[in-house]
Amino acid sequence: MKKFTNTYFCAMGRKNTDKVVFHQIQVLDAGAKGVSVAKAPDGKVIFIPNVVPGDVVDVQTFKKRKAYYEGKAVKFHELSEHRIEPICDHFGVCGGCKWQNMKYSQQLYYKQNEVKNHLQRIGKVELPEFETILGSEKQFFYRNKMEFSFSNSRWLTEKEIESTEDLGNRNALGFHIPKMWDKILDIQKCYLQEDPSNAIRNEIRDFANEHNLAFFNPREQSGLLRTFMIRTASTGEIMVLIQFYENDKKNRELLLDHLYEKFPQITSLQYVVNSKQNDTIYDQNIKLYKGRDYILEEMEGLKFSINAKSFYQTNSDQAYELYKITRDFAGLTGDETVYDLYTGTGTIAQFVSKKAKKVIGVESVPEAIIDAKANAERNNITNCEFFVGDMKVVFNESFIAQHGKPDVIITDPPRDGMHAAVIDQILKIAPKKVVYVSCNSATQARDLALMDEKYKVTRVRPVDMFPQTHHVENVVLLELR
Repeated sequence: MKKFTNTYFCAMGRKNTDKVVFHQIQVLDAGAKGVSVAKAPDGKVIFIPNVVPGDVVDVQTFKKRKAYYEGKAVKFHELSEHRIEPICDHFGVCGGCKWQNMKYSQQLYYKQNEVKNHLQRIGKVELPEFETILGSEKQFFYRNKMEFSFSNSRWLTEKEIESTEDLGNRNALGFHIPKMWDKILDIQKCYLQEDPSNAIRNEIRDFANEHNLAFFNPREQSGLLRTFMIRTASTGEIMVLIQFYENDKKNRELLLDHLYEKFPQITSLQYVVNSKQNDTIYDQNIKLYKGRDYILEEMEGLKFSINAKSFYQTNSDQAYELYKITRDFAGLTGDETVYDLYTGTGTIAQFVSKKAKKVIGVESVPEAIIDAKANAERNNITNCEFFVGDMKVVFNESFIAQHGKPDVIITDPPRDGMHAAVIDQILKIAPKKVVYVSCNSATQARDLALMDEKYKVTRVRPVDMFPQTHHVENVVLLELR
């Protein structure tokens, strides 16, 4: 690659200490949150979105901190050999698929590197040779759940802003612009979820426009249509949930009836009327309009009901691969008592149950445990028990005495990792093996460091659940020293 001399100058105007142009800067690495990393002539790091390692660019900075800059590429001098053309028209604005301009092989390379760096730098534990990251066969149309927002003041492109023409209808149904809670990008085609996802979303928007149904205004807290969620399953079943801000029965039913008539393949059509300030539905009373209030997912003959509030891995195909790796790491022979911490709706617990003597699932969300028990009954599984409660409270000595000491613990905590009290209890119980599944290798690494005195990491395998993004899952096997 041709080498350039790094030069820079300060831009004139207000806050000129924050606005600097760096010329012909080579992008060096892919960093956290999907942005790439370069070095400024003064040695500080520059974080730059929508570029690929190997690009040579001019960078306009817009934020200066003690140790780094944030900026954007304003001119490309040389394109990386790892760069490809994004297929989505919304790339670079939507913010959802930040690595769509990078070859998939390189995405996997940087994800594996991130896991390795976190475990080495934060965990500081002795590590075995990493197993190769498991890539996804589907790089597009892999998600089984998508959520969209309505707005009566859609995000405008630069061309539209400069235009003197009447922009007409400003309604949008799409994604929030990153870091802008009240700005919605109207989405025509998203490459993350298989059809009829795009068709259903576009039909909702078109029908609402045609019948003058009011789109939400987040600043004024007004309007009928607030959010739209669609869930799909590998079984072909579809769930649609529309969130209304106003309780307008006539127009609500007008839209829902049209949707069900247009897409009779919808298995579950639901709605919620939510007039509180935030649009979270977990504290709301969801109403069933047509069909049943759940859809069915299937894995190795096991069926799992997914309702509107259920947590389920959003990439069904890769979830199956993730669970197979988890079961393989556990090395079950049929004689073990297994504890599945943060069990959710009990998918991992039931998936490994065929090779265990007994599985105990613990979860803090009561609705999830109800689903877990129903799923176990549906699947005729009799060696799984599920309990609800705060993990750091329920998972104690009396609980262990009642249900037996685990030979293997499987833990799949949220992004924040495990509570210190849970880790302490695992260390007291000292099962032979702990299989730690994580969606955040940084907090996973922190937890591994706390367990290092008693446990040795013997296997590590990252799994790519989210192609075109920087997110990565990681599975670690710990064994007693």
